[in-house]
Amino acid sequence: MNTEELFYTMALTRLTFFNYQQALELYKTVGSAQLLYEHRNEIGDIVEEASPRLTEALKDWDEAMKRTDYELKYMQEHGIKAFTLTDNDYPQRLKECPDAPIVLYYLGNSDLNQAKIISIIGTRHMTTYGQDLIRSFIRDLKAQCPQVLVVSGLAYGVDINAHRESLKNGYDTVGVLAHGLDQIYPYHHRGTAAEMVKHGGLLTEFMTQTNADKPNFVRRNRIVAGMADATILVESAEKGGGLITCEIAQSYDRNVFAFPGNVGAEFSKGCNNLIRDNGAALITNADDFVKAMGWEDEAIRQRANHVGIERSLFPELTPEEEQIVNLLQQTNDLQLNILSVKTGQPIGKLTALLFQLEMKGVLKPLAGGSYHLLA
Repeated sequence: MNTEELFYTMALTRLTFFNYQQALELYKTVGSAQLLYEHRNEIGDIVEEASPRLTEALKDWDEAMKRTDYELKYMQEHGIKAFTLTDNDYPQRLKECPDAPIVLYYLGNSDLNQAKIISIIGTRHMTTYGQDLIRSFIRDLKAQCPQVLVVSGLAYGVDINAHRESLKNGYDTVGVLAHGLDQIYPYHHRGTAAEMVKHGGLLTEFMTQTNADKPNFVRRNRIVAGMADATILVESAEKGGGLITCEIAQSYDRNVFAFPGNVGAEFSKGCNNLIRDNGAALITNADDFVKAMGWEDEAIRQRANHVGIERSLFPELTPEEEQIVNLLQQTNDLQLNILSVKTGQPIGKLTALLFQLEMKGVLKPLAGGSYHLLA
């Protein structure tokens, strides 16, 4: 991480009137927050569409830099990490979104770029039906796909149940917060949040001393949607935050799923309407979801491992496949282009070899184009 770039990026978020879209456009236009600082008196010449108010605000960084100094000290004291758009640890799926935060604060130990990430969302007024859906879905998904990161918003109802069931089943889970990492809201969820820091994490775009104000929850929702391969709506009234998150996920071209409920049931109306209007695919269980996502190959491998089939029972590896395995044994999680250089194989042929190894249960692809050798 470039510490100077992080410093100026954090300060930039304080200078754009907390307008994340504006901050992102500035960042992308100039290419660096540090360059914005260095050319702070010529912003109008560099960014023609910058408003007079913004141009004037970007001339004086003193207060923003003092606030950033304080934040960095707090982060160091409490083990908080920060990621900018240029960091490898920044959620790469989120980076693809047109309104991605330019900086994220993270307290946790889970990889935010795992191969499979889902968001589970819904009403704060969850019913017993919703509880049962979450319990069975996560339990059955774990049996088929043991490496899935579950993301939600730590709110009452569906969110906290998704986090707790994930922890109970051995999944890492990340809570996206609508406030800074110096507090937990709701306060009653602090015990679960502490457990999540050990098995997942807490993520936010907000500095400390930021309260959980209503607009922040809508901003939070875009991170919940943008981080994941798929968003799953469990229960929702006819209007609600979960539906907003699903709409955002759709705008990002992400998969959206919903569980149906009884006709007329208050907290199934949102799901039923979304399915009716083709805003979400209908699922009733983990099997539906795994098939819809095309994750059956891993599920088959996991069932094979469960009944005791070892890798040695797969067909013997070819010399080219053995070469790849040997490289990954020395240094795991290599990028495709690095594997190509080290093996001397052209990308086209290498891709075919990697696919064969994946089908044999020897390795799996990771987000970002890396390949991981399975134990």
